[in-house]
Amino acid sequence: MLAALPQILLLTHGGWGQQLRESVRMVIGETSGVFDIALMPVDTLAEFHERVEQQVKTMPEGSLILTDFIGGTTSNVAARLSRDYAIGVISGLNATLLLAAIDLREQGNLLNHLDELVELGRNSCLDVVKQIKSIISGE
Repeated sequence: MLAALPQILLLTHGGWGQQLRESVRMVIGETSGVFDIALMPVDTLAEFHERVEQQVKTMPEGSLILTDFIGGTTSNVAARLSRDYAIGVISGLNATLLLAAIDLREQGNLLNHLDELVELGRNSCLDVVKQIKSIISGE
């Protein structure tokens, strides 16, 4: 019996996770198993936690939560839930990180790829002009 494909949950303030999912869909096409939950100004901590936990309960072991930034409610709720569920949590959501996570889940449990994903996310922030100049000059 094959293990269920890991899922990815995006937790963001104000709902830009939905927009990011739509942007990624433009690049790679339809993706299943990628969800988002927005923390909105009207949400209480308890309400947000409950919505996130309801989604996490349905996710296979080895799934991943990507949050917008460390220290905020999105990351704090995800970290708390990771104590009770076999999920990974990475803060610093960006398109490159999401695309890589989507690709790596084909290999199974995303918990086995957390360090790789963190490093990729860290290295995806680049000075574009400097990169172009480096390519042109052959450095």
